[in-house]
Amino acid sequence: MKKIILLLAITGIFSISAIAQLTLPSESQRQEIVQNVGDTKVSIIYHRPNIKARKVWGGLVPYGEVWRTGANNATVFEVSNDVTIGGQKLPKGKYSLYTIPTESDWTIIFNKTWDQWGTVYDAKLDAIRVTAKPMPAEFRETMSFEIDNVTGKTAEVAIRWEKVAVPFTVDIGDVSARLLNDTRRKMVNEPVQMANYVLNQKMTANYEEALGWVEGSIKIREAFGNLRSKALLLAEMGRTADAIAAGEKAVAVGKAATPAINNPAFEKTLAEWKTKK
Repeated sequence: MKKIILLLAITGIFSISAIAQLTLPSESQRQEIVQNVGDTKVSIIYHRPNIKARKVWGGLVPYGEVWRTGANNATVFEVSNDVTIGGQKLPKGKYSLYTIPTESDWTIIFNKTWDQWGTVYDAKLDAIRVTAKPMPAEFRETMSFEIDNVTGKTAEVAIRWEKVAVPFTVDIGDVSARLLNDTRRKMVNEPVQMANYVLNQKMTANYEEALGWVEGSIKIREAFGNLRSKALLLAEMGRTADAIAAGEKAVAVGKAATPAINNPAFEKTLAEWKTKK
């Protein structure tokens, strides 16, 4: 009898554990949409409620009140670069997206706290608010976000539910300028990184070549990093006077930068070089 009771108890424990791990389908299904716009990725993660014969506007979704713009968790809106929406700058990153619907216009809210339940909202954490106009549209039983009219510079995001669509435009800005700046930054940083590797590995046969890489970086833009690398290479090559000149310039450029760069260890090395002149 005791064995039977023990067996039933163990079976009950496993049954409760199985129920606890059971994942039931959500009433409002999760969807993630991703769209590349030029060099920028726009993504939206949200849950999609259904009408189910209910009154949506002014009913299920009250006018004049903050709405999570979906169901369950807060809707997450993410951009991989800075963008402009409704004439306002939105820095790259993740945001929760809320709205305040009215019959004549909607307020679209991008809030800095994105990982939260949809009914949790703090207006003090808003990044930006923009206004959009609701438009008549074909009936949609299931609420959706759509990204359409995509060009190399802009895309139109639309909230659609029942017979209403609310579009707003995401403008990614000057792609060409951003790509040029990225390329310049790589041309400044990457040669210096490789030169530092040559220096750290004591690849003496490649010092002259590495110095050429650093000089190329300096021609694009003088910075503490490339001037410091030049000074260290010159010192290793026995060109102490040239190393001191490059080192002094590195310190001056670093202190003039915003924010200022102070490197006591390098300044100590520079002082040691001066004693060897």
